[in-house]
Order: sequence, then C-alpha cells, then structure tokens
Amino acid sequence: MDGFLFNAIIYILAAIVCVPIAKKLGMGSVLGYLIAGILVGPYGFGFIKDETQGQDIMHSTEFGVVMMLFLIGLELEPKNLWKMRDLILKVGLTQVLVTAGLIFGFGLALGVDWRISLAAGFSMALSSTAIVLQSLKEKNQLDSPSGKMSFGVLLMQDIAVIPILAILPLLAVAVPATSGESHGGLLEHQPGWMQTLMIFGAIGLVVFLGRFGFGPLLNWVSKTKLRELFTASALLIVVGIAFLMELVGLSPALGTFLAGVILANSPYKHALESDLDPFKGLLLGLFFMAVGATINFNLIFSDVGTVLSLTLGVMIIKSLVLTGIGYAKKLSLSENLGFSIGLAQVSEFSFVTYAFALQLGIFATSTSDLLMAITALSMTFTPILSLGLDKLILPVLEKRNEKPKREADSIEGKNKVILVGFSHFGSTMGRFLRANGVEATVMDYNPDQVDLLRKMGFKVYFGDATRLDLLHAAGAETAKILISAINSTETNKKLFELCREHFPNLEVMIRAKNRYEAFELMELGVENIYREHLDTSIRMGQEALEKLGFRAYTVQRLAAQFRKYDEDSLKILAQYKNNQSEYISRVRKQIEIQETLLSGELSRKFSLNDHAWDSDQMKEPKN
Repeated sequence: MDGFLFNAIIYILAAIVCVPIAKKLGMGSVLGYLIAGILVGPYGFGFIKDETQGQDIMHSTEFGVVMMLFLIGLELEPKNLWKMRDLILKVGLTQVLVTAGLIFGFGLALGVDWRISLAAGFSMALSSTAIVLQSLKEKNQLDSPSGKMSFGVLLMQDIAVIPILAILPLLAVAVPATSGESHGGLLEHQPGWMQTLMIFGAIGLVVFLGRFGFGPLLNWVSKTKLRELFTASALLIVVGIAFLMELVGLSPALGTFLAGVILANSPYKHALESDLDPFKGLLLGLFFMAVGATINFNLIFSDVGTVLSLTLGVMIIKSLVLTGIGYAKKLSLSENLGFSIGLAQVSEFSFVTYAFALQLGIFATSTSDLLMAITALSMTFTPILSLGLDKLILPVLEKRNEKPKREADSIEGKNKVILVGFSHFGSTMGRFLRANGVEATVMDYNPDQVDLLRKMGFKVYFGDATRLDLLHAAGAETAKILISAINSTETNKKLFELCREHFPNLEVMIRAKNRYEAFELMELGVENIYREHLDTSIRMGQEALEKLGFRAYTVQRLAAQFRKYDEDSLKILAQYKNNQSEYISRVRKQIEIQETLLSGELSRKFSLNDHAWDSDQMKEPKN
C-alpha cells in the first residue's frame, strides 16, 4: 500500500512511538526522530524504498529548518547582535576558521584535492543549530555559560553560510557532476565571479524587502483582523524568500534567517513567532526523520572502518577545538564537556553546501554521498554521546567536586521570634525587627549565604528548619512566633505541619509568592499568609495616587481598606480555585464589589481633615 495518506500515518506513528521512548530514556527528541526515520527507511521496515526517495522527503521537510532559522532571526535584533559581537567574533569565528583549517589540512594529508578539502572543511565546520538548540532547550541550559557560548558559535556559523556559499563558485573548475537535470537556477552556467555577484545581489534584495516590503504587507493584512490571513501572510514571507533563494541556487534557510533579523524590530514579531512555531516543530521532526531515512547503510557497510573513522575523526577535531575555546573562556570541566560534545556534529546546512558543491562540479557523486553519510552519522552519534555524558561522566565529576556535607550549627540562646530563610525577603524582615529592638533566632540552609551574612555582621545559624531537633534547639517550645521567609511551597508546608504537631502554641507566619501558593497554604489551615508582591504593589499604587494629588492619609486609609477587601476575597476565591469558569466569574464579582466599596469610601468626608498627614501642609508659613 502506498500513497500520501498512508505514508503520513506511518511517519506520524513512527514519531509518536519513538520520540516519547527516546525522551523517557534521556536521549532527547532529536535522536527519537532519527531512530524513527531509520525504522521507516529502506534499511528498516522499508516504507521509504530507497535513499533517493528519502532525499526527496528531506528536501521537502527542510522547510522546517527554513522556518527555524526565520524564527531565530526574529529573536536577534541588530542591536543585540552588536552586543554579542565579542561572543560571535572571538568564539564563533575562531571555531569556524580553526575547525575548517584543521579539516582542510587533514584532507590534504590524505591526498584529497585542495578544492574538495576546502569545501568539505568549511561545510563540516558548521554544527547543527536544530539539534543543539533543541537539546539545550530540553535540558534548560540556554541561559547557562555553555548555553550562551553554544548560541554564539551557532550564530556565527549561520552567518558564515553567506561567505561559504559565495566562495564555493570560485572553487568550481570542473563540469557540474549533475548532468541532465538542472538544480542551479539562475547561477547555472554563469562564471564564478558572476555567481558570487548574484549571491550578494539576492541577499541585498532580501534585506530591501525586509526593510520596506514586509512591514506594509503585514500592516495591511492585520487590519482585516483575520488570524488565518495573517498566518497565510507569514507563510508567504517565508515561502517567498525560500523561492527567491532557490531561484538563484542559494540556501532558503539563509535568506529567511536574514529576513528574520530584519523583522526583529517589527511590531508583528511576536505574532509571526506564535503563528509559525507549530509549523516549525512538526516540519523539524519530519526533517530529522528524513535524515535518518537517508543514511546510506550500503555505503557504510561496504567500508565500515573508513566511514566510522572519518566520522569520529571529524567529531574529535571539532570537540578538541571547542574544548580549547571553552578552556580559554574558563568554562568548568562539566560545562566544557557539554559544550564541546554538544557541537561536535555536522550541520543540516552541510547538506545544502554538499548539493551546491556537487552541482558546481567540486564534488563527485561518491564524495557527496560519503560526506552526507558522515554528516548523518555525526547527527546520530551526538545525542548518544550527550546521553553518556549526562548519565555516566557528569555524575562522577559532580560527586568528585561535591563539597563535604556541612553539619548544622549549634544554636545558642533563645528568642521570642524564629526567622527561617534569610535571603532578600528574610533579611529585610530581620533588619526591620532588629531596628525595633526585637532579636530573632535566624536559620538558613544555604551555607554560602550563611557565611556571607556572617561577614556582614548578622548572627545566622546554618541548618534545615524542617528538622525537629533543630527547632527544639532554636527554642520553638518557648518562642511566640516562627516566621518562614523561604521561597519554597513544599518546605513551607512541611514546616507548618511540623510546628502544628509539635509546637501548637507557636504562631506561624508564612511567606507566599502569589495567591495560588496562598490557596495551597490555606488548605493546610495556615492563617498568617503574606503574599510577597501584595504590599509592594499597593505601596506603589499609594505613591502614584499621592503624585496625582490625593491626600496622604486618604491614600493610607484606602490602601488599608483595599488590603482588607483583598484578603477577604482571597478566602472566598479559595473555594473555587479548581473550577476555572466559576473562579473567573467570582473574581469579576469580587473586583466589582471591591471597587464599589472603595468608591464609597472615597466619597465620604474623611478627606476634609486628611491634610494633617501631608508634610507640605505642615510646612506652610503662618500668616
């Protein structure tokens, strides 16, 4: 059985089965898609009959890479690119040039023609943006030092595609290897200098359209207020640029990346992102499946030693270069290993440069097939190596670097107040109490924080307040109040239950981040809950009213009333927190009641004497 619908079912089913299993085993979604592609390919169950059919599918699903580069471009405003110039130029450019140079030299040492070695060196210096970013996102490492360096390297590589594609025509000295079928668009049969000129002309046209064409188009379409039409316009921009790039024989992803950068300052940036993101995710998954299906196992099995040696050789060269850069940038050993192994594979862009070099006659068909097999294998090996790193090597390194467990401090003296948690919130509370003559027994479970606070002159004890013996040592039997300033709902719950069971006379006051956390604490029976943003928000509102001309005491009274009404409404809303529609209805009703009550307060005659609180009135000279 064959046909579009049957094939669609097979591909989607393979992804649904393989990707969750891969993620469950810690392999990541990319490896899951690659395995799914291998299974449906000619060397698996044979739903894709041969590598040629797989390559046809890959060319169609490359649109996922195209969209991804467009969305990455949208995130990169030109001013942000300028801020990242050191990371892009020093780290990224060093990686591209050094890696390309080493692979070029490696090729010459093996007796390969210098033109082939140079084209292969530049192509293989690039790493897979799709694989690396997806992996960093799944591991929550995009904002880590190694994540930021990885992003800088990938960004430089994406930019480097422009000069690489411009250089390749200058290396063409042979008749194109693809006879009979035309793939070169307008560039075909043009002299090298003309091809380079046309490449820069096409890029200039994309820049021009991005600056002066797309904005008016999106503005015109947005006035219809039809989301589906806006989505169609977003797709038109991406497809149109891709077509323009293909027309001159360039990478569609390169053109859409540039357009994204240009549109990064557009007011439609976020709308474009939200409309295109679902298409990108689906097509990227299909692209990686197609990569798995196009791995030429016949070629690999015919000379396993050579193919595996070349694949591992390229990955080792890239890893060593990246390790040296990470060491120079003072990355820790664990971060440096993740950085170097994560970027060790060859890029999806390389498939484009191989095809371009084949069309220009730089590569023979056998050379192109070999390089494509190396690239696909490197993409497959990287998630496996990353999994080994995460499961086997990093735990050993972390254990070796782990600081010896610190014993809890011996607590001396007992006070009426026990304060648990002494970071920003708790330290402000502690300073306020001490300024008013109230000493508190302060406990914190962060050893670095405790040491820092002691240097600053605070008496802080290290220890876990959810340990019953430490609460006894802190004098919980005789204390009047325990204040928890901990930023953890679970720890606060455990602490409250411990105090309720063993110290029933101890009044517990607990910090909550928001009303949803307050609801959880209310369910346990906590009465003294303090939402950390409530008072700050009200105080800002108070000062805004004073700047608008309200009397100081009027504002103070209205703030107190607002706080009381808000606390009362919280108790009512807690009953409906699990019923969204009813909760929203009750919230609206409570807001109306609150505003009506406050309006009534404002209309009363208190404000006639409220000027007594205003310093300006007190400072007025007597007549």
